[in-house]
Amino acid sequence: MSRTNLSMSISADGYVAGPSQSEDNPLGIGGPALHTWHIGPGADHPVNRQVMSDMMDGMGATIMGRNMFGPVRGDWGTSDWKGWWGDEPPYHCPVFVLTHHAHEPIEMSGGTTFFFVTDGIEAAYDQAVSAASDRPISIAGGASCARQAIAAGIVDEIDLQLSPELLGSGERLFDGFAPGRPAMELVRVLEAPGVAHLRYRVLR
Repeated sequence: MSRTNLSMSISADGYVAGPSQSEDNPLGIGGPALHTWHIGPGADHPVNRQVMSDMMDGMGATIMGRNMFGPVRGDWGTSDWKGWWGDEPPYHCPVFVLTHHAHEPIEMSGGTTFFFVTDGIEAAYDQAVSAASDRPISIAGGASCARQAIAAGIVDEIDLQLSPELLGSGERLFDGFAPGRPAMELVRVLEAPGVAHLRYRVLR
């Protein structure tokens, strides 16, 4: 059975994106500061390189929310949006995008094809399992997609890249869960300048 990993950069006060997300500011106010460990001077640190490799290499399928895919809202209409990542996205595997509005698949260079799933996280997961062929599955975000995946019980491990930044508002990862849920066990701690990489196993 495919292992499902959820990996997200997170602030010290629990936010994975800042307020006022937009096409010009997709991570919200203050959100880019959560990602300096892999976008900026920290990218070449050996620990950060290991974490990026864990996150991206060898994945059989990826699931993400529509907000992570792009800023287009409502019906797709005539939009030609193909994601934030240019002609060759970094996923190199099938990517299943949660949306309420149907869209034809978008095939990109480098092995990434975006498939748009209108019937929920469980359906996206079933398609991801079929596509992954026992390779790992990545839950890429954003916050709503991650919360749905956790609530559906499909996440096996959660990697958090913990930044000392305080965003104050925005999108929290663990909003809406009962106390003690999800139950997690800390299984790995790695450190690089300005970031602690925490891996939790989800207990069932």
